[in-house]
Amino acid sequence: MYTQCPECLTVYKLEAELLVPACGCVRCSHCETVFNALGTLAAQLPPEPFTRLTEHALDRDPPLAGVAVFRPRPATEDVTPTPLDEPANTDGDAFDTHDDTEDFSQLTFTPRFAKPRRRSWRTAAWVLVCTTLVLGLGAQLAWAKRDVLIADATVGPLLASACDALGCRLPLVSAPSQLRLLARDVEQHPSVQDGLLITASVHNDAAFAQPYPVVTIVLSDANGQRLAMRRFQPEDYVGDAAIRARGLAGGATTAMVFEVQDPGQRAVAFAFSFD
Repeated sequence: MYTQCPECLTVYKLEAELLVPACGCVRCSHCETVFNALGTLAAQLPPEPFTRLTEHALDRDPPLAGVAVFRPRPATEDVTPTPLDEPANTDGDAFDTHDDTEDFSQLTFTPRFAKPRRRSWRTAAWVLVCTTLVLGLGAQLAWAKRDVLIADATVGPLLASACDALGCRLPLVSAPSQLRLLARDVEQHPSVQDGLLITASVHNDAAFAQPYPVVTIVLSDANGQRLAMRRFQPEDYVGDAAIRARGLAGGATTAMVFEVQDPGQRAVAFAFSFD
């Protein structure tokens, strides 16, 4: 802050602590004049050149300090009740006084936040809706990943046990790579001329049931030249629809019989593949 001596017009820079001892009055170090520094007190100097600082009127009503930053709490007073004078009776004896003060030392006060609150029906309905949505989302994800879950070595048996208990049936998971050909045989068809009867024994190495595969049989000659090929759908070699619906159980072995036309004496080799 800045102030100016009214006699020699010297401008001084001062701190607020200098205004406290003499209620704003200071002594000019140049001319020894004592003056009220509040009359020309300024936060900043005006642009040069200047001669006098702006003077403030000091005879106005005190301004209102409205922006409070701190207010101490009022101290609690320990008020001790003053005993009343005991009135005397007509016989000169004092009246008996009774202490009617109640003893609250055994009371237990429970904080408001610790009291149980009753849940409204809206809260229960909201929780029910959220739970239903979460379960529905979980069911959708499980159905989308059903093949992976059923084929899993840990989750698959648990799902199978749950379905056995509930009387349901797990969907079949196709895994042709886990079908293993154990034995095969080709012989002349007993009742069809120029026909061959091919028998194959297939084992399901998977721990879960899978649908009967599409079987491709290729007949070739001694040079490996393909002579004939046919793809057999499950209904071509499994006539019972109920058996096809159950699929090939996990770890089970089944016999498959196929009827093909004899391509002649040149056919000396045949191959199986599963799709």
